[in-house]
Amino acid sequence: MAGLAGLFRRDLRLALRQGGDVGLVLGFFVLAVVLFPFGVGPEPEVLRRIGTGVIWVAALLAALLSLERLFQADYDDGSLELMALSTMPLELLVLAKAAAHWVTTGLPLALASPFLAVFLDLEPRAIAILVLSLVIGTPALSLIGAVAAALTLGARRAGVLLPLIVLPLYVPTLVFGAGAVEAGVAGPGARAHLLILGALSLASAPLAPLATAAALRQALD
Repeated sequence: MAGLAGLFRRDLRLALRQGGDVGLVLGFFVLAVVLFPFGVGPEPEVLRRIGTGVIWVAALLAALLSLERLFQADYDDGSLELMALSTMPLELLVLAKAAAHWVTTGLPLALASPFLAVFLDLEPRAIAILVLSLVIGTPALSLIGAVAAALTLGARRAGVLLPLIVLPLYVPTLVFGAGAVEAGVAGPGARAHLLILGALSLASAPLAPLATAAALRQALD
């Protein structure tokens, strides 16, 4: 556990010290959402109807921006191979790096979403459910994204392959995340959608590190 916490703090310090990834993710997220009213028009009814989906899609795409570098820097300088040879199970290493990725990407996206939701004229109840759905669902994005990042590690066109692999896997999280807000405002309630969203994140916690560790071993061979 000490090694797990140390690796988490290391990745967190590196991300915050560089700052570029966090700023890039948030900047893309804000710009993607802000540009939508210029394309579909400023009518409040239209924005309210599509606002939740716009924010979720923008958050999903923003999370993609930093996935390629999840393991790449450690792979290039040999740190990843040393970590794989250490006594820490590779699955725990993946879990620590995915947790640090979520803290520096998924959590900031969830915290920034209320301001963009107000810009899109969402109702207060919809905003609360939106933030909750992002907090519950974005860990799955980091964990599933880690699998794709490991599969494309060392590939010549990893930046092109990564979205092609990970985007189809993100569809269930997107569907239940956006659906939670709609069900909470105009339907029977968001509880069922949020529970399924939580189940996706909880299921990803043990399964994604196993798949990612297997892909990393293959890349390091």
